[in-house]
Amino acid sequence: MANPARLIINRWDCLVTDIAADDPVQLLKALIACPSVTPEAAGALDLLDKSLTGLGFAATRLRFEGDGSYPVDNIFAIRGNAGRRLLFAGHTDVVPAGDLSDWAADPFTPREANGKLYGRGAADMKSGIAAFVAAVAAIPADAGTIMLAITNDEEADAINGTDKLMAWAAAQGHNFDFAIVGEPSSATLLGDSIKIGRRGSFSGLITVEGIQGHVAYPHKANNPLPTLARIVAALSDTPIDQGTEHFPASNLEVTTIDVGNPVSNVIPARGTLRFNIRYNDLWTPDTLAEWVRDRIAGVDKGESKVRFEIAGTPSRSFLSPLSADVETLASTIESITGRRPELSTGGGTSDARFIAQHGPVVECGLVGPSMHKADEHIALDDLTGLTEIYRAFMTRFFAGPAA
Repeated sequence: MANPARLIINRWDCLVTDIAADDPVQLLKALIACPSVTPEAAGALDLLDKSLTGLGFAATRLRFEGDGSYPVDNIFAIRGNAGRRLLFAGHTDVVPAGDLSDWAADPFTPREANGKLYGRGAADMKSGIAAFVAAVAAIPADAGTIMLAITNDEEADAINGTDKLMAWAAAQGHNFDFAIVGEPSSATLLGDSIKIGRRGSFSGLITVEGIQGHVAYPHKANNPLPTLARIVAALSDTPIDQGTEHFPASNLEVTTIDVGNPVSNVIPARGTLRFNIRYNDLWTPDTLAEWVRDRIAGVDKGESKVRFEIAGTPSRSFLSPLSADVETLASTIESITGRRPELSTGGGTSDARFIAQHGPVVECGLVGPSMHKADEHIALDDLTGLTEIYRAFMTRFFAGPAA
């Protein structure tokens, strides 16, 4: 672009400088300088609003609240109204920095050293946003339709963020042909992996009610622990499935067993256990709940009252179709890095699960091992490399589906 949009950042503690929209390094530095710990946007969305508006986008600011969570600011930006439609999604919020003594410098003051850029959010995932915006600056405005859905609540509740933002966009008629989430999807080298799906997450709480009593008079009490132990064994020892073509076997982990009993001469009144299942596309939350109930029924002898409940809101698994657009992205990455990316479904959950309800989505971003750690960082060469991947992909994407 001959005259990329420029902007001045002058609120909160964001970097005060003149930023070219096609410079991912300077844009990332400015984003890092916004201490946008969930749900405080701290100027990060203002920065993007100005940058995207300068590139010809119409930006809409949306604040969602309620449903038992805090209010969250979001932004939806769109440029173009014809041709193929590409959505980019991401989040500006970051996790807290933690103990500042663990950092070599202020986590919200971007710092370059030895070819790396340090700061909270550098890897997860302000870098993905900076790379995409910089790449868009090189794409002609009439190439097609480009949309960005950016939330400031992915790291915590994720209730008033991408889920509601995508529902709003759909209600406005903003559909898409393909979507990219800029999460750090690479494992060890830029572009070595893109995520075409994610496992679901299902948490549960099981309570076994007994009768408290003295250990010397067990006939006057009802110890809930033998039943609890049988349930733990039934859940842990029974394979859920054998996996699918693109997903590993679903896995259950018991995460805590509690009785609230600090002494050895009292039979506890009750015991609880919590567990989490990371599951593949063979299951839904409803069918998993039935699987858990069947395991409980198989070992419950009726000696104690057993209660099972789903904890929180389960995250559904999803798998995007292996379309021509996925192939275009993979071949683009290979042409730039010299490596064919692995098509992965590993890791935890992400906001891609909300986008998958509306259309095909993949995750493509930087290397992520330092995310959420002290001295979080990225390699500057990777940032410019990701920008080139996005730019080259958009050029191919808007030229039409791969043959």
